Amino acid sequence: MDTHQPSPVTPQPPHGSGGGGFSVILTVFLSFIAIFTMIVIPSSSTSRNGFSILHQVPEGHVGVYWRGGALLKMITDPGFHLKLPFITHYEPVQVTLQTDQVRDIPCGTKGGVMINFEKIEVVNRLHKEYVHDTLLNYGVQYDNTWIYDKIHHEINQFCSSHSLQQVYIDVFDQIDEKMKDALQGDCTRYAPGIEIISVRITKPKIPESIRRNFEQMEEERTKVLIAIEKQRVVEKEAETDKKMAVSEAEKVANVSQILMEQKLMEKDSVRKQQEIENKIYMAREKSLADADFYRLLKEAEANKLKLTPQFLELKFIEAIADNTKIFFGEKIPNMFLDQRLLGNFLQQFSRNVSEEEKSTA
Repeated sequence: MDTHQPSPVTPQPPHGSGGGGFSVILTVFLSFIAIFTMIVIPSSSTSRNGFSILHQVPEGHVGVYWRGGALLKMITDPGFHLKLPFITHYEPVQVTLQTDQVRDIPCGTKGGVMINFEKIEVVNRLHKEYVHDTLLNYGVQYDNTWIYDKIHHEINQFCSSHSLQQVYIDVFDQIDEKMKDALQGDCTRYAPGIEIISVRITKPKIPESIRRNFEQMEEERTKVLIAIEKQRVVEKEAETDKKMAVSEAEKVANVSQILMEQKLMEKDSVRKQQEIENKIYMAREKSLADADFYRLLKEAEANKLKLTPQFLELKFIEAIADNTKIFFGEKIPNMFLDQRLLGNFLQQFSRNVSEEEKSTA
């Protein structure tokens, strides 16, 4: 009896089944990576623009979209947004202040001299409500048309109508305003969404020989200005000395006037004092004269009362009695002996005085 047992047979997997599972896993993994790339990683550059679903609009910009090359009216604000990959194309457009630098602008002046503006800066802004119309008419690079090309044109127009002296020195400070007005005028007419804030222009480069001539002219002008300034300083000093002299003379005159007024006031005070003393003296003299007059008046009245024949006869007798003369001769004068004649004379005299008093009364 044969005791030999057959060995068990181990089942073998079907041919090619292990390689097919790995390829499925790899396909799923790559698909996941592709989807993650298109959704999770936002697009901010042109290279990834067509492949991404999620994209970011930076602050100060708005998102503008094209589908099949046609500009859509949809405009998005800053932040994350979704779009169809491969079908919708998007571009961020700045709506805040931006500075465009236009470099190397050659131009010829009215006299035929070639000069070159190395840099002109234009500060501008595109208003948000005009983004669609502006891009529809002039594209994303709208500033090439209305800023870069327009600056070249306006600078050449300006230079061709002005001389080198005017462009480089005389009216250089006016070029920026003229450029701003020219740019804004055309933008307002054809692209109203573009606002020109300011234009900054640097000095143009001119031929070396002409530049040296300008430097020499500037040196001579500086010398003239220095001479004029010195003359002004001398004139100012002379004017200052004159004003000081006038001020000193006025001060002396004022002092003299004050002293004169002081002396006049002193004289006037002395005069008033003398007038007061005169009035006092006159009043005193008048009072004395009135007193003398009153005394004499009273004495006269008293004498009138004394003028009686008896008083006069008494005085006559007293006068004769006081006479110490002795007369010698054959006949003595009648005046001393005839008292009756003396009495008649005195009575006549008394009557005359009474009549005069009555007539005066």
